[in-house]
Amino acid sequence: MMSKALPRRALGRTRLQVSVLGFGTAPLGDLYMQLDDQAAIATVDRAFALGINLLDTSPLYGHGLAEHRCGTAIRRVPRHAIVLCTKVGRWMDPFHGRGDGSNFVGGQPHRAVVDYSYDGTMRSVEQSLLRLSTDRIDLLLIHDVDVWTHGADAIEARFREAMEGAYVALDRLRSEGVVAGIGVGVNEADMCVRFANAGRFDAMLLAGRYSLLEQPGLAEFLPLAEQQGIGVMLGGVFNSGILATGAVKGAKYNYKDAPPEIMNKVARIERVCKAHGVALPTAALHFALGHPAVASVVLGAQGPQEVERNVAALSSQVPAALWADLKSEHLLDADVPVPSQA
Repeated sequence: MMSKALPRRALGRTRLQVSVLGFGTAPLGDLYMQLDDQAAIATVDRAFALGINLLDTSPLYGHGLAEHRCGTAIRRVPRHAIVLCTKVGRWMDPFHGRGDGSNFVGGQPHRAVVDYSYDGTMRSVEQSLLRLSTDRIDLLLIHDVDVWTHGADAIEARFREAMEGAYVALDRLRSEGVVAGIGVGVNEADMCVRFANAGRFDAMLLAGRYSLLEQPGLAEFLPLAEQQGIGVMLGGVFNSGILATGAVKGAKYNYKDAPPEIMNKVARIERVCKAHGVALPTAALHFALGHPAVASVVLGAQGPQEVERNVAALSSQVPAALWADLKSEHLLDADVPVPSQA
């Protein structure tokens, strides 16, 4: 059963209406820890029950496992009630082992093959449709074309391959009505700008580069998204953990232990939040939704209780004075958009 309790926003120029809180499924691919199927699927069920209708997944997550689990979950609700987003750029080779170096401790025993070609993209989409047990996908994103993933020496070749291959394939699928929108999902605001200037994209998922802690996406990408009618989804709004945990020992920033300057800034932000009686992750979530280009914030969860906690944080009130104090202490720039609620 699906609730409509969460607010929804239009996703760019698409006809899609997405909940302001989306569900990210990397944990369902056994990211850092293994989940059993029952717990994973129950987490998606709870997200749907609380009004989350945007489900963001990828072949990479558990090398297909997250998509398999999502496929089971979405069969329990009307397909039209879900906005289903997955990604291209990797297809799974079932005949070879996974190799080493993955953060997905469980998952499927299949090797991820990086491939942004036209044929590789079509292969990836076909595999995703089979794993998701559906005949259509609402959003397809070109995944991880960024320096973070491929390195500075390879990024130009990867970008060219993506525009000459994956983009052409997705544009065709959009024109045929197989998908409602196409876009990119990356970790760098500069790459969002490059893609936005190179093709006609409907949506972009930017991870970690627009948060209460840092706003590299503010100067160029978010205004460009507004101008072009690109719907923005934000991931990583806790910067890999530190905006959820606070500046505690071992706090993570960009998947590593946070350096002293980040710890210090977060501690200062946390003091302002505490003075207003607002939990740090609640402020971080509300801040991310304060920019007019942002349609949804995508958060992962490992269990139903985490989904409930995220939805509760969204329902909490954040006083305008908190944003004013963060700006007066130069923890936010004076012109950064903030939520308008009192």
